[in-house]
Amino acid sequence: MTIPALSPAEARRLIDGGATLVDIRDVEEHAREHIPGALNVTLDRLCELPAGPLVFHCRTGMRTQKNAQALGAARSGAQVHILAGGIDAWRSAGLPTSIDARQPLEIMRQVQIAAGGLVLIGVLLGFLVSPSFFGLSALVGSGLIMAGATGWCGMASLLQAMPWNHRTPTA
Repeated sequence: MTIPALSPAEARRLIDGGATLVDIRDVEEHAREHIPGALNVTLDRLCELPAGPLVFHCRTGMRTQKNAQALGAARSGAQVHILAGGIDAWRSAGLPTSIDARQPLEIMRQVQIAAGGLVLIGVLLGFLVSPSFFGLSALVGSGLIMAGATGWCGMASLLQAMPWNHRTPTA
């Protein structure tokens, strides 16, 4: 099933006309930044969608495109659209979003920051202190390879357990 993609301006007109905007991102992502008035209905809860025209969005539009068949099937017979470019395009078009900077960054961004920092520290210490510190960079690199190969990331699990990632979303 092909779902038509709308520009942010077209989506805004449709929403102003009564369509429901549906954010399919995780609760944590939605809490950090969302389009005012958007319902946060993750892919596993599509049966909870209201009747009437729907406009789906995610962060960049990739998740909505990838799940277009499930999104269209969630409300067969309803007018269903995808916001092209997701909330990133909406924001770039100058349309309003609500941001709660107190919410933690997405877990994969935290992993990227931590892994990059550890690799950099390992390289610097390897050159400046002892070549043994290159092992830290090798350990982080092998962990990233393992995560890519298996789909399980130990660093993400560790970061998810950190206290700053246990805040209750306010949005």
